[in-house]
Amino acid sequence: MNIMVAEYAVATGDPEIIGEGCAMLSTLANSFDACGHAVRYPARRPVSGVRGNATLCDDFATSVEQIACNCDAGIVIAPDDILTDLTEIVEDATVNLGCPSESVRKCADKLTCSKILRENGIAVPEITDDAEIYVIKPRWGCAAEEISIAPEKGQLNDDFIATEFVSGEHLSASLITGRTTLPLTVNKQLIEFGDGITYNGGIVPYPTAAWDAVMDTAIRAVHALGCRGYVGIDIIAGDEPYVVDVNPRPTTSILGIAKVIDCEIGDLIVRARFGELPESVGIVGSFEFSKSDLKKRVRS
Repeated sequence: MNIMVAEYAVATGDPEIIGEGCAMLSTLANSFDACGHAVRYPARRPVSGVRGNATLCDDFATSVEQIACNCDAGIVIAPDDILTDLTEIVEDATVNLGCPSESVRKCADKLTCSKILRENGIAVPEITDDAEIYVIKPRWGCAAEEISIAPEKGQLNDDFIATEFVSGEHLSASLITGRTTLPLTVNKQLIEFGDGITYNGGIVPYPTAAWDAVMDTAIRAVHALGCRGYVGIDIIAGDEPYVVDVNPRPTTSILGIAKVIDCEIGDLIVRARFGELPESVGIVGSFEFSKSDLKKRVRS
């Protein structure tokens, strides 16, 4: 098949996340290539080490539409606030290998996402006016962007929400879902706290005692939200697993997953859409990465 992999940072040249973007693009493109698929991707310039054909990009959405129309399938990696619209473009043009646009819309809106999860018996940090410490974050956004921690929430507009601060181990669960759901790994998130929260990288997989509970919670979350394809769930393992974010797209943890599983991540993503997933994957070793290392790799 011809497969489009459209990664936002590579296509736009965003300097803040270009390291992660290049790494995710190369991981997916090279895995699809290893499975015998031809890859096309939009980019400001071709990326070294990516086995695929670059299409020079001036406007991301336009490039996604043009490339997708000439491919058998496609997947988009982009910030949550624009991912729904881009996914709809892919769905209109070809077969979407990512989450359905309606699911993306639910996940991107943290207020809606929390409500759905809570209604399905899944623990989430409470949106409250009565907390000792607040986590204030954009209602629409990804990663640790614009998140602050404060003893008072102050006056917030509709673009922000304030939740209780939950203590515990900062983890994520990675899984792929199609007709069935395939657990991949539970990962450690390397988090730095100050006035806000900074994501510095991860360890894939991470041997935590909370593995089974975290993965079970993640599986329930993707089912509640109607996710499909590769999904990453950010979870704080406190007195129970609390879901703090649902990423309906490949996440940075995929860099490590592709190195430690005994099959091709690209094959699993294709099988989730067109066939049957295995019951499990083998895991050998572990992989640790940092955001600073990824940035250095782009500069070199």
